[in-house]
Amino acid sequence: MPVPVADTGAMNFRRSFALLKASWGVLSTDKELLWLPVISGICSLVVAASFGVPIFLTGNETTSTGSSGFALGVPGYVLIALTYFVLAYVTIFFNTALVWAANERLEGRDATLGSALASARARAGVILPWAIVTATVSLIIRAIEERAGFIGRIVIGLIGVAWSLVTFLVLPLIVLEHVSVGAAIKESASMFKRTWGENMIGQGGVGLVALLAILVALPVAFLLFATGVTALIVAAIVLGTVWIVGVMIVTSALSVVFQTALYRYASSGTVPPGFTEDQIVGAFKAKKKRGLGAPSA
Repeated sequence: MPVPVADTGAMNFRRSFALLKASWGVLSTDKELLWLPVISGICSLVVAASFGVPIFLTGNETTSTGSSGFALGVPGYVLIALTYFVLAYVTIFFNTALVWAANERLEGRDATLGSALASARARAGVILPWAIVTATVSLIIRAIEERAGFIGRIVIGLIGVAWSLVTFLVLPLIVLEHVSVGAAIKESASMFKRTWGENMIGQGGVGLVALLAILVALPVAFLLFATGVTALIVAAIVLGTVWIVGVMIVTSALSVVFQTALYRYASSGTVPPGFTEDQIVGAFKAKKKRGLGAPSA
């Protein structure tokens, strides 16, 4: 079993880019799978619009000391809760398809858009409890944030980040090991404490590349805006929107490929095809210099 070595900041950044490159190498063999986050985004917009109108219609305008506002009744809050749940389910459904497809490619098998969607449909009931848990946690965090002060919002935000990190491997566990949500959360937390430590190189790398890709486009947009020509300004807005959406699509897919590969290493100790051992082992920062043990069943 390989033993992780101490990482410097420079090594972490270099390895993040190396992991992204390797992840893209895996994803590029099945480019049609990039349609999964596209379809997911479209479905999410449709859901948001479908619930948005009824939520607005159930509200009432209020006036107080000369100012007007908008208040929701019980039906409105129920619809908001349903919106959270449906959006969570849509996201998890298409991520399930991506996890399955990434795992197929990492095992050397072919995966298509149709087969990936079929795998998600076959697990439609299995992922339902996880969607309920995810939506419930999101609603609770949002409700507390709205009532908390500035410091309270920061604390709640950190709790939300911690929840995301601890449950990072829940979906691969549900999809690939067919375990219950409770068992998946417990095992994901165990994997996190045992192997991830404080360092999330891969996820940090995906986020950093997404940010850099968006920032690279800003000078071009600024130059087009500076011309003052209406047609060029409109073009800047349209192209900028398309670029940002494209970056989000690619990086979300890359993140799932990396997530699946890292799960496979955490569960088996073997390096998935398409990744070098240095890339995968280096993504873990153990609290002690010792080999990584395989997780319990």
